[in-house]
Amino acid sequence: MEFFIISMLNGLSYGLLLFMLSSGLTLIFSMMGVLNFAHASFYMLGAYVGFSVSRLVGFWPALVIAPLVVGALGALFERFFLRKVHKFGHVPELLITFGLTFVILELVQLIWGRIALDFRPPEMLQGPAFTLINHSVNGLSLLWGAAPAELCNAADAAVRLVCSPFPATRSFLMLVALIMLGSVWLLLTRTRIGLVIQAALTHPHAVEALGHNVPAVFMLVFGAGSALAGLAGVIGGSTFLTEPHMAASVGAVIFVVCVVGGMGSLSGAFLASILIGLIQTFAVAFDYSIGTLASQLGVRLGPDALGNSFVKLTLSQVAPILPYLFLVLILIFRPKGLLGTRED
Repeated sequence: MEFFIISMLNGLSYGLLLFMLSSGLTLIFSMMGVLNFAHASFYMLGAYVGFSVSRLVGFWPALVIAPLVVGALGALFERFFLRKVHKFGHVPELLITFGLTFVILELVQLIWGRIALDFRPPEMLQGPAFTLINHSVNGLSLLWGAAPAELCNAADAAVRLVCSPFPATRSFLMLVALIMLGSVWLLLTRTRIGLVIQAALTHPHAVEALGHNVPAVFMLVFGAGSALAGLAGVIGGSTFLTEPHMAASVGAVIFVVCVVGGMGSLSGAFLASILIGLIQTFAVAFDYSIGTLASQLGVRLGPDALGNSFVKLTLSQVAPILPYLFLVLILIFRPKGLLGTRED
């Protein structure tokens, strides 16, 4: 039971990290109609800027300063580059943001090097947030923090005891992602700024007639989306790994999240992120071969099929392609996404 709970929490934490990334991309697309290929690069930039700032003033100030820096860079990029090609349509926008990914990657390698950085979280986030203890006699119990070593290492032939710690960094990631979801939703639906932003997308001329600067609104939206990616970078870089290929490892997946959830739908991005995080985590956790899984489901395979290399594949080996298979199914049966409203 403790294995299932920890796997569930790991899947939720990974899914919420994907949401932190896809929320900014969804915000930019829903407000501006721009599909930003460089969004994952802003995530990587947030991790590296956060690392440098944390070495100077500490992790907690870096958690605020790094997203602001990345957001400002995103706003400047929109003002001086993206805005110039916006009038020419989606293809030039895709090309210029695609080119920006290579520029950011080369700058990161020139400034910080090609090897992974030792970006450690603060001391209060090091170690487990809690430990699940599965006792064969007393059942499942929860202990905040780390369990005593003598408790987990106690050997007894008659009693089985398993300790499963859950990292504090993942707990903090989940908390920040949920706060981000609530904050962005409230901003867009319950504030005057959110109403102006949404109106600027569908009726820009009417918004300008009311005295609002629509280009400035779009610049702030792009900067805000980049800042959300930078915030995810600080937390993701300190939780997992800060290295030059961290953007490539999640770049394709966050586009899958946005399409599966529905282009421009924040709630859809949240749902798709959770589903994809759980699917990939449980595929790795329950590492059965396809043949074993088929036999447990009651499907009988002949001797020729059992010798097939495809049947011998394990779920952990095919886990990286599962989000893309999910994407194919969504595009076939529900092209607008799980909670999307746009057909284009």
